[in-house]
Amino acid sequence: MLHRIDRFPAETSHPDQSVLSEAPTIHPTCQVHQSQVGGWTALGPHTTLSESDFGDYSYTAGNVSIAYAEIGKFCSIANGVRINPGNHPQWRVTQHHATYRRIRYGFDEVDDQEFFQWRRDHRCVIGHDVWIGHGAVVMPGVRIGTGAVVGSGAVVTKDVGPYEVAVGVAARVIKKRFPDETIEKLLATAWWDWDRPTLVARFKELFDVSSFVEKYAPEKASGAVAGGR
Repeated sequence: MLHRIDRFPAETSHPDQSVLSEAPTIHPTCQVHQSQVGGWTALGPHTTLSESDFGDYSYTAGNVSIAYAEIGKFCSIANGVRINPGNHPQWRVTQHHATYRRIRYGFDEVDDQEFFQWRRDHRCVIGHDVWIGHGAVVMPGVRIGTGAVVGSGAVVTKDVGPYEVAVGVAARVIKKRFPDETIEKLLATAWWDWDRPTLVARFKELFDVSSFVEKYAPEKASGAVAGGR
């Protein structure tokens, strides 16, 4: 279940920050603007979430900034991560934000809405069960596939496929977590979409990959990698 949050601080914070629930757990220092946040989620201290979707069971460790993004379920976002950071109009005479934050500088009575729509049109899409390491930056318009890993301090300028591991500046893929056949089967299980009772019943099966895909992957799982969000 998604919970629409138009403004935080509000009354959406769970009273016990150590125990999660179907309601989002949001630290009092967070700022949330026009976003949807799933259940069993946790937004750590000083997280900002703007015009984004944040899937069930995902969390931020703190000092995270997310704008114009779709975050899947079960994502682990470490401290200091930036997803879709501020961008500037490099094609103009000046790329300074006075050209689009015009009210602040007294240049106009309205801001440049076309520029902000351009920002919205370059959304970041993060799949399910993605781990983004400490201090990583995911640039505008980038898509990161389900099961991927982004190393600490990486600057991701290009798409990362499902279950790929990307590190460095600019980030490059150094390996895949599993063989392609296993990746296809994992994607085909779509375990992240299981409801709560199913997750509870099958929780102890989420450890061994071989037995898991053998039991839950459909017989025909080919082609799943390309469509792994």
